Amino acid sequence: MASQFSYKAINLEMKDNGVWVMTIQRPEALNALNAQVLNDMADALRQIGEIDFENARALVITGSGEKAFVAGADIKEISELNEDQAFAFAQRGQSIFHELNILKIPVIAAVNGFALGGGLELALGCDFIFASENAKFGLPEVSLGLIPGFGGTVRLARAVGIRKARELTYTGDMLNAQEALALGLVNKVVPQAELMNTVMKTISTILSRGPVAVAAAKKSINQSYELDVEEAQRTEARHFADLFATEDVREGTKAFIEKRKPAFKGQ
Repeated sequence: MASQFSYKAINLEMKDNGVWVMTIQRPEALNALNAQVLNDMADALRQIGEIDFENARALVITGSGEKAFVAGADIKEISELNEDQAFAFAQRGQSIFHELNILKIPVIAAVNGFALGGGLELALGCDFIFASENAKFGLPEVSLGLIPGFGGTVRLARAVGIRKARELTYTGDMLNAQEALALGLVNKVVPQAELMNTVMKTISTILSRGPVAVAAAKKSINQSYELDVEEAQRTEARHFADLFATEDVREGTKAFIEKRKPAFKGQ
């Protein structure tokens, strides 16, 4: 199996232990999202979804260069859209970012610069966000007479609370990395030179855990988040019970009793 796939606007490369890194590669446009990037991302996520467990255990998304993760959508491209085309464009982006939620593996955004507009929406679609000290976050669409269209008005409120999300969306103001950290938008802030190593260290910890359990935890969190407490707990209980049909549960509990490290197989 190939360990690297090259597309026109992104690069997808496997690192150690089945960890894949997707890099948006439009540095001349600060990695802005256009139709080509979205198409490439869709193909790459489909590729990841088809790879067996041993060779696809986590995904990191980042941007090329030192200035930007993704600095938004390609304004020149979207400026010519009519209403029907704009609706299709928004649904396309939303659908692709939703794929990040339903991937069974952890998806981490390594934000190495500007994450504005569609860039912040992409980061919000990931399971969590690590950022470099120079990272900037915002939804500046209102300055163009627009609103976010790739899930920003939905996910930002869930990440930082509805009142702060309203303020940030109405003003279009940017947050620096420390402000984003204080709001809970970002999980960790590190010097840019340490960003990928920090991400990989956290992934290493995750990969030492039961992979079926991690996938179930992701699914349970995503499915139950918007439910009332009673139904959310029923959802959690179903995912909890399903794990008892797996070999990993038997191995994990047996290893604990025998005071040894478990040898999880993802089954």
